[in-house]
Amino acid sequence: MAVGLFGGSFNPPHAGHLLVAEIALRRLGLDQLWWMVTPGNPLKSRSELASLGDRLAMCEQLIHDPRIKITAFEKALGGAYTADTLAHVKARNPHIHFVWIMGADSLQTFHLWQKWREIATTFPIAVIDRPGATLSFLSSKMARTFDYARVDEDDVGTLWKQKAPAWTFIHGPRSTLSSTAIRATKAPQPE
Repeated sequence: MAVGLFGGSFNPPHAGHLLVAEIALRRLGLDQLWWMVTPGNPLKSRSELASLGDRLAMCEQLIHDPRIKITAFEKALGGAYTADTLAHVKARNPHIHFVWIMGADSLQTFHLWQKWREIATTFPIAVIDRPGATLSFLSSKMARTFDYARVDEDDVGTLWKQKAPAWTFIHGPRSTLSSTAIRATKAPQPE
């Protein structure tokens, strides 16, 4: 079985997240995609974070594809970082082929994630195009460091069969939606 892992705050989830999920399912030939709704994000402010329960409920309302599973198992891991979560997933599911899914906008700061090199060597990574990140992804530290492990976009259907490190960039339709922008439109305006 081939499963995509798409982690994030989903604060709030939106059609752009859904587009990334649909592209990953279709282009990578995945059987399932797990949305891993994180309890928190060490690179983002907790003050703006809706409760985990609220974010899970919003994800459930948005998702209608039975191949997409909404999860929050990271909470039970006690605030684990992504590298720890992926090691846990790998140990518990030795017969499943996983691919880490991320938006191209996250690639710019990927080198700031704890144990980012370990993440890149745990599972293959599919980077999905996002507005403003199409060309800049090549200059990211991750892309430069793992340039030798880049899989041609024409071969993305076999990415889940690759041994990490292996990564690809997938071009396609892009959504300009962002959780940050959505939160900003809902923030109280000064009088």
